[in-house]
Amino acid sequence: MARSTTTFVCQSCGAVHPKWGGRCESCGAWNTLVEEEAVSAAPGGLAAPKTLSRKAGKVELTSLSATSEAPERHTIGVEELDRVFGGGLVPSSATLIGGDPGIGKSTLLLQVAARLARNGLKTVYVSGEEAAAQIQERARRLKVAESPVDLATETDLRKVMATLKAAQPDFVVIDSIQTMWSDSLEAAPGSVAQVRACAQELTRWAKKSGVALILVGHVTKEGQIAGPRVVEHMVDTVFYFEGERGHQFRILRAVKNRFGPTDEIGIFEMHTYGLAPAREPSALFLSSDSETSGGAAVYAAMEGSRPVLAEVQALVSASAYGTPRRSIVGWDSNRLAMVLAVLEARCGISLGGRDVYLSVAGGYRISEPAGDLAAAAALLTSLADRPAPEKSVFFGEIALSGTIRPVARMEQRLKEAQRLGFRHAFVPEGSFSAIEGLTVTGLARLSELVELLGPETDA
Repeated sequence: MARSTTTFVCQSCGAVHPKWGGRCESCGAWNTLVEEEAVSAAPGGLAAPKTLSRKAGKVELTSLSATSEAPERHTIGVEELDRVFGGGLVPSSATLIGGDPGIGKSTLLLQVAARLARNGLKTVYVSGEEAAAQIQERARRLKVAESPVDLATETDLRKVMATLKAAQPDFVVIDSIQTMWSDSLEAAPGSVAQVRACAQELTRWAKKSGVALILVGHVTKEGQIAGPRVVEHMVDTVFYFEGERGHQFRILRAVKNRFGPTDEIGIFEMHTYGLAPAREPSALFLSSDSETSGGAAVYAAMEGSRPVLAEVQALVSASAYGTPRRSIVGWDSNRLAMVLAVLEARCGISLGGRDVYLSVAGGYRISEPAGDLAAAAALLTSLADRPAPEKSVFFGEIALSGTIRPVARMEQRLKEAQRLGFRHAFVPEGSFSAIEGLTVTGLARLSELVELLGPETDA
């Protein structure tokens, strides 16, 4: 019989401890150690080999100069999805998609499964969270009920694997990996040991059988995919499905992709009949209201090869309490603190005793330093209580010295701004081609922006 020993596993990072403790020594999380029975068996119930001394087959070696044919991708047919995947789904690959509850993961994947099934791929959708009637009702709402998708509702990994091996599909969706459990482990479903074992078994099977596998993952309150980080290392691609429930758009963002770029995003709009690619992604995050007061600046971002324009909103007000408040939505709080410090130390703009609120419109998140200049412009116009020049766009990185550093792909950002009707651009000083209809102002230091947009008393 297989021997079992009691261990304590951190439910946040997956670290194993011989005894219980209030704090995990690996990740520092509190009250995350859970007692689990560790069984000396491989995932999926396969017995572990007793020794490695027995004769094993040789592995074929190749040189770096050898050329191998790339696997033929399964084109989904949705431009936003094919862009994020890098051209389509790759056979013998495993993809992990995480997102908040109710964000639309199951809706999107059911639409993908239906489209691939109509394209001739044998598709299986396995759900461990919903009943078959719920999924069938969603399929009727999405107008994909007639698609030849095979549906199963099961959480037992052994039964799921037997079904998949018999069906021999081309594309499989597991919704979700946290609901799967293996009877070879005594840990509860959703625990670190179960998630790791089930993900490893499914990924290994996908690699051997040539199946394109997608695993759905829950996320923690910090926004990370629940379970051990080793699961993200097992799979080939990791996507996060983002968005605000109060807005109609959703963003599919790649954070790991062995077969394509990791800086591309797919933008979708939520409609009555499911998710559809956004018609004008680069202008989706712009406000339609004309600003008559200060506190707004348009930022030209780059998401992979696509320029995206978003509106940064700021409010600077007198503090009602002794400690000024800083509230940030859609941007890094550390970068806001840096911009405020540079404004005060290098430009003489005192904001230390004021409340500062900053938000990126539409729920968009700024991830690159080029958003510094737009945030500074929004803060300055709010402080001066007058709007920025009409139809103007901002981008540039602010250094601690107060200089404006150049950013990548300036010309693409400017061309997109001109296409959307903007007439002024405030950018880092440097060489760039003139664009008809767009007046470009190069800034070498942040103090130059303060002279243009700041309050008159501090100019």
